[in-house]
Amino acid sequence: MNNFQYSRATDIADAIRLLTADPGAKLIAGGTNLIDLMKENVERPSRLIDISRLPLRDIEETADGGLRIGALVPNSDLAYHPLVEQRYPLLAAAILAGASAQLRNMASVGGNLMQRTRCAYFYDTATPCNKREPGSGCSAIDGLNRNHAILGASASCIATNPSDMSVALVALGALVHIAGPSGQRTIALTDFHRLPEDKPHIDTNLGTGEIIAAVELPKHGFARNHSYLKIRDRLSYAFALVSVAAALELDGDAISEARLALGGVAHKPWRSLEAEAALRGRAATPDHFSRAADLLLLGATARAHNRFKIELARRAIVRTLIQAASATPQSQAHKKIA
Repeated sequence: MNNFQYSRATDIADAIRLLTADPGAKLIAGGTNLIDLMKENVERPSRLIDISRLPLRDIEETADGGLRIGALVPNSDLAYHPLVEQRYPLLAAAILAGASAQLRNMASVGGNLMQRTRCAYFYDTATPCNKREPGSGCSAIDGLNRNHAILGASASCIATNPSDMSVALVALGALVHIAGPSGQRTIALTDFHRLPEDKPHIDTNLGTGEIIAAVELPKHGFARNHSYLKIRDRLSYAFALVSVAAALELDGDAISEARLALGGVAHKPWRSLEAEAALRGRAATPDHFSRAADLLLLGATARAHNRFKIELARRAIVRTLIQAASATPQSQAHKKIA
């Protein structure tokens, strides 16, 4: 058992103060990932700062018609919130594709964004892992890497981001509101998570003492033409081999706006502005969807055991775009490998 201190933050300023004062401290809300990491001795925080009672559980409309979601809103509450179901069904579908109902009841929006990779070598403290111990090496590169990254990887790390919710949020153009010692700031969710490069132990662009206060969705939620497809080894309790969030705005048969993001393939949710631009003004046809898939997967690199993921991702992109264009989003009953 590793000794640690426990503090309960009284407000956001108190949480920031406690976090800044102790570099080894970790925030805890639902604890659905952190507690597992502590049990495996992957995380050894000197202090747990309980933020579960902070007033960050509201879901409210913004002045411009968007939605502001508090960082402590449980995943289940978000997925089933009437405004999310009606205006952002892509997000609801992505959340419901992840984990079990029990975990979704506990997991928070902020915690979901902060969850760490499920790479087996990251969890195995007997093996080298640059994410767990910088400079020690990456066991996955020459090891069992079937589930690992095909995009944005580096010589230091080929782990993937495990979040379903983040993939949909990236596609929707969400913003992250951050509070810290220097005040408040807002960044696009596309810039929140980092690629591994030579510092894979740093997952996000949060600064010292900063915490997530809220996530903001823009007004346009692509409520009609959308689909979230998650390909996994088994239907329940599995992380994505490949996931696709697709959202379209159609003008007749032509695409006037497109959003496209991948999960399970990189250290962060993967979005390509070039692939989206290639769809705008085009007819919603499989040929144009295939072209977008090629652009989205440009630069994909396979390892010994995950070469199949490139073609799997290409087909998944086309399939998801076809579903989005026809307003027939992916059924939760058909999300496993045949």
